[in-house]
Amino acid sequence: MEGNDMESTEPTALPSVFLQPGRDRRLTGGHPWVYSNEVRMDAEAKALPAGTMVTLRRVDGKPVATGFFNPHTLIAFRSLGDGTTKESLDDIITKRLTAALALRERLFDAPCYRLVHAEADGLPGLIVDRYGDVLCCQANTAGMDSASETLCAAFERLLSPRIIVFRNDSPARQHEGLAQEVHIAKGELAGLIELQENGLTFFADLREGQKTGWFYDQRENRAFAASLAGGGRVLDLYSYSGGFGITAAANGASEVVLADRSEPALSLARQAAEANGVADRCRFEQGDVFAIIDRLRDKGERFDLVIADPPAFAKSKKDVGPARRGYRKLARLAAGLVKPGGFLLQASCSHNVEVPVFAEEVAHGITSAGRTGRVLRSGGAGCDHPVHPHLPESAYLKSVTLQLD
Repeated sequence: MEGNDMESTEPTALPSVFLQPGRDRRLTGGHPWVYSNEVRMDAEAKALPAGTMVTLRRVDGKPVATGFFNPHTLIAFRSLGDGTTKESLDDIITKRLTAALALRERLFDAPCYRLVHAEADGLPGLIVDRYGDVLCCQANTAGMDSASETLCAAFERLLSPRIIVFRNDSPARQHEGLAQEVHIAKGELAGLIELQENGLTFFADLREGQKTGWFYDQRENRAFAASLAGGGRVLDLYSYSGGFGITAAANGASEVVLADRSEPALSLARQAAEANGVADRCRFEQGDVFAIIDRLRDKGERFDLVIADPPAFAKSKKDVGPARRGYRKLARLAAGLVKPGGFLLQASCSHNVEVPVFAEEVAHGITSAGRTGRVLRSGGAGCDHPVHPHLPESAYLKSVTLQLD
């Protein structure tokens, strides 16, 4: 490729890929991505294997950034640093992991958190959740997928984990041309993994559970909801493995009903209830959540706190319309189960549904239920899920807590 006569101070070992004229401004302004229509997709660029580490250059040959390149995807380049770096991929990964670990150790006492949150931690497409001496990873880009051995070596140096699991079965991998698979890179995974959150014990199934096994992103929202639960009846809709409901019970709720379609998830919640000594105050309802809501309403059951934390209603932009109607319907039905003066916490993990849209649909939902109220708190993901300042759309999680009249 062009660029072989660049000065010796520049990284010559990496292949070069060239930007289209004038398409370097967003990247030099701090954005970590370059789209395929911004790259000169000549024959040599197209021939590079997906995930190749390259030097991205302007048309005049000046290096702009170093990063992973995939000629087959909309996001063709993901930056790892400026174009003059001489660091190896091993050095880059080790440095970024060290920084991510230092931040989490400052934020949390227990070693249970999201250790790496992709671009925000300088490791594009990589997710790592830590469960003490167990790591559960997702490599959602071709570059990170090809770097799995380098990642494992860095994990070994920094943490010496007992088990490393790669949950490489996310839909995002399909866009990168990657297979969906689950494999154990180190150790043996037999049974459940125990974790600590907000001083309580929970369990995660890293092989069969959703995503990386546990949703650390709701940690702070769970703590806030639990602060409203003392002495009251609580309904945890889409409870998964019990994060909201068990935390509420441990903070003094008189009764907690946990509802979810998944029996395996409810089994994890039951174990958490036993482990935290609150099983006598927990009731478990398995089935379609909307049907469970109807059944509770018909029985005249009402609650001091209702939590509605559904899975993503909008997995793509074409789903936004139905998702909006879904969030409105859920707010209407959930509000009907809240006692006067009680609380509703509703969440959305659909990054395609923006915060104002979600808030609008929740507001319409409670109004259509004939309720009034006030917003007490709007929340997002916990601080172990940082957001890249140039990727505000990655702030996917949103929640609103209201008191209803």
